[in-house]
Amino acid sequence: MSGVRLERRDLLAAVRDPALDAINFLNEIIDRYPDAISFAPGAPFGGFIENIDVSRYIERYIDYLGKAQGLNAAQIRRRLYQYGPSRGIINGLLAEALRIDEDITVAPESIVVTVGAQEAMVLALRTLCPGPDSVLAVTDPCFAGLTGAAKVLGIETAAIAESDAGIDFAAIEVACRHARAHGKRIKAMYVAPDYSNPTGMLLDLQGRRRLLELAAREDFLILEDNTYRFTAAHGGTLPSLKALDRQERVLYIGTCAKNCMPGLRVGYVVADQKVVDEQGKMRLLADELSLVKSMVTVNTSPLCQAAVGGLLLEHGGSLSAIGREKAAFYRRNLAHLLDALERHVPLRMREARGISWNRPGGGFFVRMTLPVPADFALVHQSAREFGVLWTPMRNFYQDGGNREIRLSCSYLTEDEIDEGTRRLSGFLESLPFGEAGLVPQQR
Repeated sequence: MSGVRLERRDLLAAVRDPALDAINFLNEIIDRYPDAISFAPGAPFGGFIENIDVSRYIERYIDYLGKAQGLNAAQIRRRLYQYGPSRGIINGLLAEALRIDEDITVAPESIVVTVGAQEAMVLALRTLCPGPDSVLAVTDPCFAGLTGAAKVLGIETAAIAESDAGIDFAAIEVACRHARAHGKRIKAMYVAPDYSNPTGMLLDLQGRRRLLELAAREDFLILEDNTYRFTAAHGGTLPSLKALDRQERVLYIGTCAKNCMPGLRVGYVVADQKVVDEQGKMRLLADELSLVKSMVTVNTSPLCQAAVGGLLLEHGGSLSAIGREKAAFYRRNLAHLLDALERHVPLRMREARGISWNRPGGGFFVRMTLPVPADFALVHQSAREFGVLWTPMRNFYQDGGNREIRLSCSYLTEDEIDEGTRRLSGFLESLPFGEAGLVPQQR
């Protein structure tokens, strides 16, 4: 007796998009070549999670609930062991962290605590882009989780070129005009202004102000992703878009994965924009996001939130303080990777084969250009013959990036970076030569 057989073409079209399978592919290939050194994962370094005592942080938060908030034992049990409010239970602590770390002053009720930053993005996209006339502008290349979410939700995207120098602002204006000419509207734009994934772009202060001015003039909101902001050198951070925002144009999306612990799956979104309902009453955009969340994940695990709350309490209420040691490690790793590339990939090879890479000042990633298309078949070859893995960039682009790869420095030790770069050099040496006499420009 055979069971039902479904036609894939009758399911959600986005599941047939190869970009959605990229993460599964990379996980499978890592398992297939366990001895290969992998520059693919953008995950935090494993050493930071070896001795974490989650129960200790939960106990710290429980103590806070009793002493600072006056809850009795029964109330604390309900707070942590029952379903919780969709908006979250550590909103006040997160609001204080934003004030301390970012000079962002928001009310706790304007924050929604989410299941990672990914859910924050999904909630924002679904709420802000409800119909076929809604268009989302995205940097290109862009974090694949954001563009993948847009595909799953059926939201049209407009690609805005991003380079090491910043964002193509003229392209934003063109995209807005194009949308209006077709009876549509750019409702929001996604940007990670601090060491973005995958390019490592850092948007300068002038660019941040220009983007805010453009959002006001063209009437769209900005989704600011701050995931890698904590890796900036101490005292070297630029003001976030949200800190510069005077017109409530920015939704600020954060995560506790990289600087606390990824397994907690706690993120958040600041949505303090005002919404007028049908009766003319004012609400917060966070109210709308929490309603959508209640139909998606109901609530973010109270125990996971409690662990984050305990971490915050032990570090003076600061997320930056939690991530300070980790940030220094990642800066050293990035510098080490860039130095190793200079040592192991000589200039003669770069010039002959058309190989180049950028030199970001923070974040987890370096982007490299190859003389040949970088597809999954080439990943297999690199792993099988040279024992080194990396991520093809084509899945980060709307259309392009075929000859680019992403190298992550976050998951490895310095010795592994050295050995991995040596293996990578052997792989690069095996690639065909570029055009005779062509010296590629550094990107």
